[in-house]
Parts: sequence; C-alpha cells; structure tokens
Amino acid sequence: MSAPLDETTRAIIRATVPALKAHGVEITTEMYKRLLAHPQIRDLFNMSHQRDGEQPRALALAVLAYAEHIDRLGALGGMVERIAEKHVGLNILPEHYPYVAEALLGAIAQVLGDAATPEILEAWGKAYWFLADILIGRERQIYDAHEAAPGGWVGWRAFRVRARRRETPAIVSFELVPADGGPIARHRAGQYLSFRLEVPGHETQRRNYSISSAPGADHYRISVRRAEEGVVSRWLHDDVQEGAELLVANPAGDFVLDEAAGGAVVLLTAGVGLTPAVSMLAELAAEAGRPVRYVHGSDTPEMAAFVPEVCDLAARGVLAADFFFALGEGPAQDGGPGVTRHAGRISTGWLRETLDPTATYYICGPDSFMRDMVGVLRSAELPAAQIRYEFFGSAADPALVV
Repeated sequence: MSAPLDETTRAIIRATVPALKAHGVEITTEMYKRLLAHPQIRDLFNMSHQRDGEQPRALALAVLAYAEHIDRLGALGGMVERIAEKHVGLNILPEHYPYVAEALLGAIAQVLGDAATPEILEAWGKAYWFLADILIGRERQIYDAHEAAPGGWVGWRAFRVRARRRETPAIVSFELVPADGGPIARHRAGQYLSFRLEVPGHETQRRNYSISSAPGADHYRISVRRAEEGVVSRWLHDDVQEGAELLVANPAGDFVLDEAAGGAVVLLTAGVGLTPAVSMLAELAAEAGRPVRYVHGSDTPEMAAFVPEVCDLAARGVLAADFFFALGEGPAQDGGPGVTRHAGRISTGWLRETLDPTATYYICGPDSFMRDMVGVLRSAELPAAQIRYEFFGSAADPALVV
C-alpha cells in the first residue's frame, strides 16, 4: 500500500480544486478519449455512457470530491466502496490501473497546458496511486470472498435463461441458472449482476442489472426496462429467449439491507428502480417482524411491475404499500388491504408529511427523483446511515455522488 500522502502533496491537490471545477469534465473527457484508444480497456466500459457524456461527468465529480476531501478521505468511504464493487462486477484487475494513470495525467497536462506544472503532475500521480492502491486492495478482498463463498466464482460464468416473463409493456424478467448446473452464490438483497454481452452488430457490451429475485433461490432474476435508444435492453427484449446463454459476474454492490440496523424500513422507488427493492421485500418477508413500507411511483398502473406480489404481502400484513400513478386521474383509490393508490407523482411534500425519523430509507429511481427524496431526508436531519440509495447509470448528479 502507498504511504500516506504528505502535506505538500495534499496542499497541491487542494490548490487544484478551482481548476477541476472549471475544467473537470474537459479533463475526464480527454482522459476517456486516451483510455478508450486501448481495445482491452474499451471493452470494460458501457459505451452508451460515453456517447451521452454521463461517464465523464460522473468521473469529474468523483475526482473533484477526492480533491475536496483530500484531508478527510474517510468521508469518501461510501464512494470508494461503490467504485470497488462496480470494478469487481466488471472484472477490473490491477493491471488495468496503469492505463488510467497514464490517461489521467496526460489529460491534465493537455487541458491545463502550462498551468499543469511538474509539481502538479507529480502530486496528482501520487494521489492517484494512493487511491488506486486502496481500491486494488479492497477489490482483492471482494474477489477472494466471492471465490470462497459457496457457489461463488471469479470472472465470467455462463448462465442460461431458464424462463422469461413480461411484467409490464416495458419490463421483462429473465430467470437465470448456471449453464454448468452448479450452485450459485447467495446474493444480498439489493445487489446487481454484471454482464458481458455480445450483441450482434455492436462491440462487446457491459451492463449491470439489479437482482429482483429472493436471496437463496436456485436462480437469479433480472427485470429489464426496454429503452428504445438502448442497444442492450432492446436486444434482450427482442432477441434473448429461453435457452440463451449470457456471461455473468458474481453478484456485487453495496446497496443492501443493513442487517444490523433493525427497525422500520421504507423502500422508496420509481420506475424500474423497484428491482432491488423487490429482492429486499422478499428478504424482509422471510424475516418478518420489521415494519415495512413500500412506496412506488410509475406513470400508470399498467407500467408498475410486481403489483400482485406486493399486494399479496400487504394482505398478509407483511407491509403497507403506496402506489403513485403520475398519469392517474381522479381521487386516490383503495388498492386492497394495506394498499393505498394515489394519483400523481411521489412528492417531496408527501414524503415530509409521512416521514418516519426512526426508519431506514432505501431509495432507487431516476437521479432527479433520488435527489428530491434524499434532499427531503437530509433536510429532516436523518442520519446518513438511514439514507441509502442506488445509482442506475453513472451517477452524474453532484448531489448524489458523495
């Protein structure tokens, strides 16, 4: 592991914060341009996030956060853990890190020009490798844990689509079992699977999809929303049928139920953000005894997935459920025992009125939705440990990165 950063290095990093605020996205865009020139590196990335600029924006925010917290890096523990889990899901290895170092320092030099003095480049080289060594060490721990776990594996493993089911007009679920017939690792509710996909007519694609099945099942289930502009989601919906094989990495991710927390749980989701929450519901139902509230927003009742399953849990007294339909008309309607239907979107005002200061909130959905919901909870001064959320995509929202 690298030695702790000295004060001179940290002072130089602090001094570069204004430049990062002004030129961060320009630097990371140039960095990716250099990095993706290497085919063995390009295959590791979701290229759609490159085309829409999301990945460079997300990385620029992460680099800025690192510089701003250089004297208190403990505050970035959650972000570092998320990065390590993402890297493991994509099978990123220590030998990939030098490529990133070369691309980052080269981009800083090109974008800042004469302002990128040898001292600044040296300081950022030290800072990069300090963080890289932390990530490499943590990733090794995760890889080792995966390999040691019953049914676990490292690298890519072939899974067969045992069944597929249409949940809504826009969401299809795929039930996956190992092609080798062996056991699978028990995932933690809320985790995701990473995929290495060969889509005809396109480069190798990497994607992450939350697991929507219960922990401990003999299969994993993913539930994928079709995006008309999405290369992979359209292919999965249109072409991947029962019997197809997909390459999958061991379950990963740190957006999981806090087993030590106890107490009430509120699952707050919108759109396809419900997928990790559905897995969490299955685990909470098996545990029983904890107050659970499930809150979900969709455009219409037809667009809400897993409604019968949720209503069944509500009827059994496992949870209370609130469904919001943005395009709904008329007054709120009753949806059966323990279920309330609302017309309109989940609003910040409704969340304030119903806020439970003792509950842990698990939030997943579009960035704007998460920003609004997290903002309400933070303004209510809930402890950070009671506000948990998962990113879909690259988290290019500054309010959510750290």
